[in-house]
Amino acid sequence: MISSLKQPASFGHGSYFLTSRTNLVTPACLPVLPSLRLPRISVVSLSKPLHIVAPIERKRKELSTSIGCSAYEAGRSEPVADARSESARKIKIGIYFATWWSLNVVFNIYNKKVLNAYPYPWLTSTLSLAAGSLIMLVSWALRIAEMPKTDLEFWKSLFPVAVAHTIGHVAATVSMSKVAVSFTHIIKSGEPAFSVLVSRFILGETFPPAVYLSLIPIIGGCGLSALTELNFNMIGFMGAMISNLAFVFRNIFSKKGMKGKSVSGMNYYACLSMLSLVILTPFAIAVEGPQMWAAGFQQALSDIGPQIIWWMAAQSVFYHLYNQVSYMSLDEISPLTFSIGNTMKRISVIVSSIIIFQTPVQPVNALGAAIAILGTFLYSQAKK
Repeated sequence: MISSLKQPASFGHGSYFLTSRTNLVTPACLPVLPSLRLPRISVVSLSKPLHIVAPIERKRKELSTSIGCSAYEAGRSEPVADARSESARKIKIGIYFATWWSLNVVFNIYNKKVLNAYPYPWLTSTLSLAAGSLIMLVSWALRIAEMPKTDLEFWKSLFPVAVAHTIGHVAATVSMSKVAVSFTHIIKSGEPAFSVLVSRFILGETFPPAVYLSLIPIIGGCGLSALTELNFNMIGFMGAMISNLAFVFRNIFSKKGMKGKSVSGMNYYACLSMLSLVILTPFAIAVEGPQMWAAGFQQALSDIGPQIIWWMAAQSVFYHLYNQVSYMSLDEISPLTFSIGNTMKRISVIVSSIIIFQTPVQPVNALGAAIAILGTFLYSQAKK
């Protein structure tokens, strides 16, 4: 019996077929085998073009967007680049703090020297603001610093900040003209107490109990230092207290008025100095005046010599520089870190001024200063 077996073998997807015809001789006792259906085997079409680059390229792009590759050092849980970036940031902050403290110490030394020989705090304050304004105008003109983009609304919101800044600056300078630098800064370390009281009773803000408890050593330490100060002066004491209150309002106005304003810390302080200069100048002329300034300058020249000019220039320039660096550091650190840095700054100023000016300090007075500064540090920790 001759049986014909027709077997389609499909290769590809219907595009190419091979048909085989085979004659098989089988015994009569065997049944005819059914047609076998072989499985479809996909192969490359010989008649259609082959496109495989696009899918692979798409897959490669998908993988590249979903998979990140980072290098890790042995024993570390963070990428090497991130660790180095964080280390660089810490070094930068350390440089800011060291520069800030150093410039502040130098300013206070020259400021006190000028006020001892030329006791006109209103003019001294005006020169400080004028020097800073001139420095920034030159920096903008030479494109050393980028000029900020401001409008009328910016200056309106800055005005109350400038008023408070002017009052605080003049009051602190008046204080330093009457008492030792160390005593002024001991009293100024009580600024957190004013901040809490103003925020609580005027703004209605509330604080955790730890913040209120931290005010006890601040107020107690300042009071102990004031009572045991050998060269106590009421004008100097009140000047430091008024400066504390003014700077508290400056910070409050600054937070409210500067929301949404894209001005760097350096340019912000530059604009603040210029507006404060405009506010202060007529008051300085009214309180002291050119005649008193000229007579006092002649006396200072005869007593000190031409170096009084260098002292006045130095205190003016260093005042702007230390404030500028402090505002620039605010762009890099949190308010808490800034507050701790400000506390350490006061310690450096108090200690250096006592050494340089050989200020007599009683043990009880030093204890009061230490308690007040400790309270300031506790306050910064409690406000976390």
